[in-house]
Amino acid sequence: MTPDITAHAKRRLNIIPIEEWPIYKQRPLLIAGPCSAESEEQVMLTAAGLAATGRVDLFRAGIWKPRTRPDKFEGVGTVGLKWLRQAREVYGLPVSVEVATEKHVYEALKHSVDAVWIGARTSVNPFALNEIASALKGSDVMVFIKNPVNPDLELWIGAVERISKAGITRLAAIHRGFSTWEKCVFRNQPRWQIPVELRQRIPDLPMICDPSHMGGDRSFIGDLSQKAMDLNYDGLMIESHNDPASALSDRKQQVTPSELTQILDSLVLRSPTSDDPEFLEPIEDLRSQIDVYDNLLLDILESRMQVAETIGRYKKEHNITILQSTRWKEVKDNAVDKGVRKGLTPEFIQIFLEAIHQESITHQMKVMKED
Repeated sequence: MTPDITAHAKRRLNIIPIEEWPIYKQRPLLIAGPCSAESEEQVMLTAAGLAATGRVDLFRAGIWKPRTRPDKFEGVGTVGLKWLRQAREVYGLPVSVEVATEKHVYEALKHSVDAVWIGARTSVNPFALNEIASALKGSDVMVFIKNPVNPDLELWIGAVERISKAGITRLAAIHRGFSTWEKCVFRNQPRWQIPVELRQRIPDLPMICDPSHMGGDRSFIGDLSQKAMDLNYDGLMIESHNDPASALSDRKQQVTPSELTQILDSLVLRSPTSDDPEFLEPIEDLRSQIDVYDNLLLDILESRMQVAETIGRYKKEHNITILQSTRWKEVKDNAVDKGVRKGLTPEFIQIFLEAIHQESITHQMKVMKED
């Protein structure tokens, strides 16, 4: 589903700036830990390794694991909360778990976790979110909300609003990518434009990137983390395991604490703005050029839609269906090939063309309805 990225009023929620959160030391705020808490020994060994890096702000581990199919490891359950509490006592790391039901929330709060996150499968469900929000009322935990599984900006915003209405003020979003039918090198398509729009709609909302779930492979974590930093994200959530090869879930996307340190050391952190005239003057000129090209693109799209309407009239006169699958595949394949040669990514060309194609269909449908 294509997100509705249109002009909307900015929302001002009662959110405490992330720089004022007690766990925040510096950018990027780092949430790290294993995909799953598997045993007391594994939790403690991983926490020890992460604490030794001096870089981790929040220790994470899943204890209730919603799996796509049954008969797979679905977490150790409530006993894992005791292990997390022990890790916090021994190594001084605040701890967090994923919650998917109100019962999870009650158990997490009973064990005094510092933060919870709401997963992609849960953030898509308003019924579950209402129950979680009700269970969170009166607590002062930090809450992180992952993007819904499907690329629906309104669902993500709705999830944030529901938790905010419960009185949670230390609230942040986690971008972990979106599950789509389109082929992609990553486990989940980033679709960076969606979190960018989310920040425009809710400017006070901190944004965290989860490159582990986005990439699905540890080899992508560094590049995706850098992309997030270049987009001025506030933090990262990276899965780290003391022995990834033996992990019971998502072993391909987890890194050791030492590998995590290498990734962090390689990041280039840039400033979001500058007062330097040597930067401001050229950048304004370049932005003016972008404005010119954007206007040209809109003029070209207008002309294209006029041609599409004319095609629609011919189809109507000859009683031909709007959708011509063979023609559409030919157009798309040719455009992807040309776009790649011009330095554009296949993913961008696919999204761009599909949006144009859908708009063309809309115009032709209007023609079909004309008297």
